[in-house]
Amino acid sequence: MTNSTIKNHTNPEQFKVLLKKHSLKATAQRMAVHEAMMQLGHASADMVTEAIRRNGKTKVTVASVYNILTQLALLGIYDYRLSSNNKMYFDINTFPHMHIYDRENHVYRDVIDDDLMGIVEKHLKHKRFRGFKIEHVDIQFVGIPSRKKYQTV
Repeated sequence: MTNSTIKNHTNPEQFKVLLKKHSLKATAQRMAVHEAMMQLGHASADMVTEAIRRNGKTKVTVASVYNILTQLALLGIYDYRLSSNNKMYFDINTFPHMHIYDRENHVYRDVIDDDLMGIVEKHLKHKRFRGFKIEHVDIQFVGIPSRKKYQTV
């Protein structure tokens, strides 16, 4: 199975099992956060809170959403990254993959390239970095949207 075919815990029932494994209850707030993250993929606490509020099923605060997201990231259920505008973004996919970060709009997108990830991981497998043990590889490309100017006739 390639990395790109692995979808970690996106199924709500699988998510509940993970919560139970970590002695956490599947509260309405946690389930609402997970449902929003399944829709958004990469999101800040503000974005998740807004998605939950639009849904209207559960009442949450940005602080409670941030705490839930942080807890899930620390447990390895989600991943996280810090944007150039110092905002924490969370990622529902924890399998090995790369990201492209839009520095203008502060948006993350997955880059699935199993061949490239394999080459990088194989190359680093035998590398030694004094004083460090490499836990995982995290590749992020940073860019700005390309804009083509079209002439109108």
